[in-house]
Amino acid sequence: MDALAPLLVAIGAMPALGIAAWYMRAAADPLAHRIALHWALIALSMFVGAAGLYWAGNDQSRVAAVAILMVVAVNALAVSMILQMRRRDRGR
Repeated sequence: MDALAPLLVAIGAMPALGIAAWYMRAAADPLAHRIALHWALIALSMFVGAAGLYWAGNDQSRVAAVAILMVVAVNALAVSMILQMRRRDRGR
């Protein structure tokens, strides 16, 4: 049962990896490539978070630290991606 949460997080990262691959092959636009990179980094941070959760095991303080770090990394990457898309819309 200790591996269930990391497994679910790793499975949850698969759509982000699929979106990254879709963006990378779908468009030749440099912005699309940057968005694909952001999605790939989101998936990578989730995979690393899943490995960290597996490492943490039953230690609640480690689980909390890994979960907080993963949430901060994923949200920072998402905000960065949104800001890049908004800059593109403004014509910068």
